[in-house]
Amino acid sequence: MSDTAAPAPSAAPAEEGGGRLAAELLKDDFGWALGVIMRRYLRAAEEIVKDVPGGPRGYQVVASASQNLATNQGAMAAQLGIDRTVLTYLIDDLEAAGLVSRQPDPADRRSRRVVATDAGKTLWRDRQAALAAAEAEILRVLGRDEAAFKELLQRVAIHADRLDPMHNACQVVDEMHQHENRSRRRR
Repeated sequence: MSDTAAPAPSAAPAEEGGGRLAAELLKDDFGWALGVIMRRYLRAAEEIVKDVPGGPRGYQVVASASQNLATNQGAMAAQLGIDRTVLTYLIDDLEAAGLVSRQPDPADRRSRRVVATDAGKTLWRDRQAALAAAEAEILRVLGRDEAAFKELLQRVAIHADRLDPMHNACQVVDEMHQHENRSRRRR
């Protein structure tokens, strides 16, 4: 932990009726804190990858292909938690945009590898830097505690995934959007 106290929240208008800020009322609410952080990050990330075919999922495919993380399309589908059928259409769109190409797998010519083109690799590097900047903006308040926070967060995420394994990486985002939409309708 840092030797300096965290900065106080900036003055913001009080909630109507109660006079106290939601952040003050919910300061011990774990779910509220996670939701606020996730919402801010997702909005920034969606803006950064909005022009990539398939949005965030398309970006994940380009990122995986740029780093040679999957041996073939099937492995990529499992790695990213994207249904194989959906992945096929997504790769078609990314290929049409010149960001990836399908190539025969040297180990099994019946199988196809998804390989990033030069344009795809450039896109991945540029968007990776933009996503890092968005993350840094959110975590800036932590100062020297950022590295410790990220390490602790990773430990909690690994533990939570063991308790409730995620079979589809996009499921979390879809569930969060559904929850947010239900909350808006209630207001």
